[in-house]
Amino acid sequence: MKEKIALLLTCICLQVFSGFAQNFSNPIVENNVVFEEEKGMIAVEAEYFFKQSKNDVRQWYRTSKNEQAKVGRDEDGSHCKNAGNNAYVEILPDTRVTHGDKLITGENFSNKAGEMGILHYKVKINNPGRYYVWVRAYSSGSEDNGIHVGIDGEWPDTGQRMQWCEGKNTWRWESKQRTEKNHCGEAYKIYFDIDKAGEHEIMFSMREDGFEFDRFLLTTEKEYRPEGIGPDVKIASGKLPKSCPVVTENPISEKSL
Repeated sequence: MKEKIALLLTCICLQVFSGFAQNFSNPIVENNVVFEEEKGMIAVEAEYFFKQSKNDVRQWYRTSKNEQAKVGRDEDGSHCKNAGNNAYVEILPDTRVTHGDKLITGENFSNKAGEMGILHYKVKINNPGRYYVWVRAYSSGSEDNGIHVGIDGEWPDTGQRMQWCEGKNTWRWESKQRTEKNHCGEAYKIYFDIDKAGEHEIMFSMREDGFEFDRFLLTTEKEYRPEGIGPDVKIASGKLPKSCPVVTENPISEKSL
């Protein structure tokens, strides 16, 4: 009888934690929120996605002062200090932390853009042209530093294999593409040619689990490099939620295995 009660309590606890984790993966903006480009620049907080798709194997979860999902392995804790809006999203669980961990295509790794773990954002482009894509990310190892980006349901070659090598254990902007010649990435190869003004959909998909994603921006200025948290977020329609609570130190968290 005691064993049955203990098993029941365990199941209840797992359901509660799963529910909390699920809440942290739900959108916090409505699907009428559209971010607006102005003078060739547009910036968006990663947690302002309006939906996720292909997220049955890996899913993006928010981390902030009061939000931290526990969904399987996640060894590096919270990094919301110095993140834009004091929050970011991470794709979990993170089962490939080091090169010694088994690489499982379609589970903890996807070299094919648009295959799994997709975030969706709406943007309004006023000035068509070539837009270079920058992402602010936090990488603490060699197996959490890659992502793909697409537009309007397409995943062009110029949006695949965004890569980070420098700036470990800190928030860092980057816009480089991993190539056969340079595994740490080549500059000016991550971009979209947007021919028409109006509303477009920007998408990011998982390449490596454990990737921590703070913000992204599109810019027509080839030599531009963002600093700090980057430009202000501007919206064309809809309403953004209240800012996440400010943190002066990262919340203490236990490793989740």
